[in-house]
Amino acid sequence: MPSAWPTAGDLMTQRPVTLPPEAPISQALGLMRSRGFHEIPVLRKSRLIGMITFESIARRASRSLATKVEHLLILPPFFTAGTPFPELAEQLLATGLRGAPVVGGRGELLGIVSRSDLVRAMPDLVQLVGPSVPTVEAIAGPANAVIREDELVRRLIAQVRLLEEHPLPVVDRKGRLVGAVGIADLGEVLWKPLVGGKRDARAQRSALEVKVGSIMRAPPITVPAGMPAVEAARRMTAEKVSSLFVVENGRPTRVLGQSDLLGLVVGRTRPKAAHGGVEDVYVEITGLRGSGDPALLAEIDDVVARGLKRVARYLQPTLLTLHFAPHATHRTNDLTVEARLHTDRGIFYASHTGWNLLAGVATLLEELAGQTRRVREVRRPQRARSPGRSEEGTTASDPDLERKIRVATDRDADEEPE
Repeated sequence: MPSAWPTAGDLMTQRPVTLPPEAPISQALGLMRSRGFHEIPVLRKSRLIGMITFESIARRASRSLATKVEHLLILPPFFTAGTPFPELAEQLLATGLRGAPVVGGRGELLGIVSRSDLVRAMPDLVQLVGPSVPTVEAIAGPANAVIREDELVRRLIAQVRLLEEHPLPVVDRKGRLVGAVGIADLGEVLWKPLVGGKRDARAQRSALEVKVGSIMRAPPITVPAGMPAVEAARRMTAEKVSSLFVVENGRPTRVLGQSDLLGLVVGRTRPKAAHGGVEDVYVEITGLRGSGDPALLAEIDDVVARGLKRVARYLQPTLLTLHFAPHATHRTNDLTVEARLHTDRGIFYASHTGWNLLAGVATLLEELAGQTRRVREVRRPQRARSPGRSEEGTTASDPDLERKIRVATDRDADEEPE
């Protein structure tokens, strides 16, 4: 009998720090800096009405620090004490939050469960023990987005979306890793009060003219290639960081974030879907600068849905990660798309480089479908041969018949109805 997953009640931080809706942004920022928080629940007369987050404040840097937090609230997912570990991971990944509230039967706040709480518990999960657990380089994302230590902090403003995912690696002029900078470090510059704390310095242009090297955290925490993912979770917890860097010859090659680790448990508690079912597959897209364009996202979603249906004929997909990395050149519009597909029988990878974004995604899904088909065929049990018949039951008089049937079947199956 499989061991039970830990629940939100087992992992949450009880009696969390809260704020009233009329509290100013300055008070929220003070608590976040002093306690290392990214989210704080907001209560009105003991009733939870939302959360104030570091990211929601950073996206509205023009707001006065006297603005009430109730104007910047987000509505997070609500967990119960019995919500299991995989569902906690899925909801935090889907919403992009670092933490979310745990509520009781009457809606009262019981605690907060965060990504850090989940990562801390991962080394002790018996469900992740064994040779099937991947290594860090197998699940970490590419370190395509880096920033130099001598660049101005102003450039980080355009990288807020990436900073929400994980800190960026900071490199020197030779490309060697020297530090890391996250959204909390950016906040130190965006909301740095002047003498006496009586003036709001966010609008001062000089505040963003300092170099990244002056606010980065050093030294960066690195892990060697080949380290098991659960050991990386242990290292991440011990160092109290949200990301680790895989380094080759002093240069960052991969970035392992909390979201990469939590992806290992996505879909673990769902009942197996019907053949071809893809409704519950979690899709994560990172690095896409045009992610705010609804039309583009709809087209990507359509391409992904068609591709996952093909994959689901052979294996059951649970998580698909797509990372878009534009090339640092003005001569072409090429970009590289990397895909990582988690299924009920392992993890599959594919990569494509070209100028056509949608064609690249379609090509990746075709490659992943081909990989899963080959795995399914290898694992398919062999039928006993009988006289006069081939291995799969086709007549020996026409050795090409089986091939013709497979080609026709695959072609018909790939055609979508109008």
